[in-house]
Formats: sequence, structure tokens, C-alpha cells
Amino acid sequence: MSAATLEKIFGLIGTLLVAAFVLGLAESISSGAAGFWGGFPFWVICFSVLILVCYNYWDTCLRKKSSD
Repeated sequence: MSAATLEKIFGLIGTLLVAAFVLGLAESISSGAAGFWGGFPFWVICFSVLILVCYNYWDTCLRKKSSD
């Protein structure tokens, strides 16, 4: 396998693990004592972070880079 393919595979695995952790944490906070409206600001932060994580994966692994 080429280095680019391995980078895509492991980048996707890392992105999915971060997403699972962050969404699980947000769900745990919302279903606990905070309730939905108490955990809502954390959900907004989590989705913002996940957008940044997905963008970083795209920028690092998937975007066509011009050769310098």
C-alpha cells in the first residue's frame, strides 16, 4: 500500500474515533443531570469541533495538493 492510501485509512479511523468520543460525551452530558437544554451549548461546541476535524481530514488527506 502506498503512503497516501495509509494516510487516508488511518485519518478516517482517527476522525471516526474522535467523532464517537465527542458525540458519546455530549450524549452522556445531555442525558444526565444537565438535561437537553443544559447540554445544548455543549452540543453546539461538539458539532463545531467535528466540523473542524472533518475539514482537517479533508485538507490533509483528500484535497489535491499542487506539487511545489
